[in-house]
Amino acid sequence: MGSLDEHILRTAKEIVVKFIETGRISPTGFNESFKAIYKSVEEAVKGTENIAGKDEENLTR
Repeated sequence: MGSLDEHILRTAKEIVVKFIETGRISPTGFNESFKAIYKSVEEAVKGTENIAGKDEENLTR
């Protein structure tokens, strides 16, 4: 697992824990909620990474 994936995993975990602490997610809904939050964080991070890569390509042309 790469460093970026570890950061995504930690971030998703922290978000879910905060939601459980504030009562927005019940512990019984952890599995479904964690998957959705992880996927959202991953898309946000890796989507930004792809956009940044395309911008760099355009600058070198």
